[in-house]
Amino acid sequence: MLAVSTLLAFVPAALAIVLAPGPDTMVVLARGLGGGRRAGLAAACGTATGVLLHTLAAVAGLSVVLQTSAFAYRLVTYVGAAYLVYLGVQTLRDDEEFAVSAETVPADDSPFGAFRQALAVNVSNPKVAVFVLAFLPQFVPAGTDAPGEMLLLGIVYAALGLVYLGLLAVFASQARRVVARSERLPRVLRAVSGTVLVGFAALLVLDGQHG
Repeated sequence: MLAVSTLLAFVPAALAIVLAPGPDTMVVLARGLGGGRRAGLAAACGTATGVLLHTLAAVAGLSVVLQTSAFAYRLVTYVGAAYLVYLGVQTLRDDEEFAVSAETVPADDSPFGAFRQALAVNVSNPKVAVFVLAFLPQFVPAGTDAPGEMLLLGIVYAALGLVYLGLLAVFASQARRVVARSERLPRVLRAVSGTVLVGFAALLVLDGQHG
């Protein structure tokens, strides 16, 4: 059971990190705008599931490999970056990515696909694995069940991220009506989203090389 003092220290720090924009944020925004509320919420759930998987890996000690092996870290970095580039290019080339009806919000498009895409983006990012391994233990009190405490903290962190990204998905789904009224705005959103995803991939590779 997490102590109140631990939560009071952990939650503000975790919120500051959750609110920082990243690839997960862009994927949830893109799926919320392109596929509606269900797709956006599914993407948020995919990201939260990825955080839980990273937490389980950290608890099991698997993430230590990424922290201690330069080859393993770079390999996962390049795989994650390649996937972000793929998503970015796909977004830039897909004319229907943010195309919505002006009269009504159409049926949500492939929530499972949105979940799977967001999960892949999160799991393939080695920075998340190393972050979980480095961040969570700082809030585990000495003399406690460290694996159990880390698991609970990971669940809290994933829950905070799910709430924030869920709200973001709802906002994006509501913004679809505004997007539908403009012929140019979908193209602008597509260009920005695709470019940002490719940019995150470049930063991931540069950080991996420096790391």
